[in-house]
Amino acid sequence: MNLDKNKRLDNIVAQAKKYQAEREHTYRERALKMYPWVCGRCIREFTQLNLQELTVHHRDHNHDNNPADGANWELLCVYCHDNEHSRYIEQVRYGGSVESSEVKATHNPFSELAGLMGKDK
Repeated sequence: MNLDKNKRLDNIVAQAKKYQAEREHTYRERALKMYPWVCGRCIREFTQLNLQELTVHHRDHNHDNNPADGANWELLCVYCHDNEHSRYIEQVRYGGSVESSEVKATHNPFSELAGLMGKDK
């Protein structure tokens, strides 16, 4: 009887993992085509060599909310993604607002582009 129960539980876990992997593959591929390969928090840039370290974060923390326009996604490196989820857990546990302590990126990589390109005179 325990063997049947364990086998049934193993099947449930295996199906859940398969569903999660399929779901992640679909929205991850779409997000990587839609957005530049840059972490939305630390501005780290990614290439094909380290792309596995760039994750898709669901802003509302609902992994089933995957609109076609990608409005619920942002690309985060594994470190910033882990930090975001830790902050969310703390916010749920202790209250307060995650957004109030959020630090936005201020660096603009294209700020000096016009000067580098020169102006036609």
